[in-house]
Amino acid sequence: MKEGIHPNYREICFQDMSNGFKFVTRSCASAKEMITMEDGRELPLVKLETTSESHPFYTGTQKSVDNMGGRVERFRNRFGKTAAK
Repeated sequence: MKEGIHPNYREICFQDMSNGFKFVTRSCASAKEMITMEDGRELPLVKLETTSESHPFYTGTQKSVDNMGGRVERFRNRFGKTAAK
């Protein structure tokens, strides 16, 4: 491999800021902070807004638009009849 043209690929810790969930993987992402893991390793830290641990789609708490107060059904009742004519 050529020297100086490849990104810095290393182990990095990603932390979900909504619930504190952390996971370690290898990445080229740049990090400004460091974190000391439970096993004593010092790793770069990247803070994330959501991960699969907190996203509503993956946790099963996502709400369907069809079940939210009948808004879709009201729309279909109001404008569906004019489209059929």
